[in-house]
Amino acid sequence: KCTAPTYTIRSRKFMSNRLLMRKQMILDVLHPQKPCPPAKTLRKRVARMFGVKDPKRISVFGLKTIFGGGRSSAFCLIYDNKQSFDKFEPKYRQVRNGLPPKDRIPRQQRKERKNKEKKYRGTKDRKAIRAAKRSSK
Repeated sequence: KCTAPTYTIRSRKFMSNRLLMRKQMILDVLHPQKPCPPAKTLRKRVARMFGVKDPKRISVFGLKTIFGGGRSSAFCLIYDNKQSFDKFEPKYRQVRNGLPPKDRIPRQQRKERKNKEKKYRGTKDRKAIRAAKRSSK
């Protein structure tokens, strides 16, 4: 049988930050004789505690287990809406929360493209290069 892990969450240093459109707090997680629950489950529990419909607006990070075990602390941000989450939350934490990372072009390809563009700068240069290519054929 697999039973649900029992842990208690308490919030402290609660603050409503109107400039960044969020509520912020420190979470104390009590989990005696058990490992610290993952941030994803903490996010769901906090959403239930504070009546947030979309747990993707909640960011839980900085989980630290206090020496001796049984207690952990984390920082929690609850944004008022999805737009403020996208605007103010750092991209790496958005990716952790489930947002897909943007596709990046490899460094070598970016350098090659930059150097090719340096060769064809200005319309006169382009015409001269095209004429040189035609004459060499």
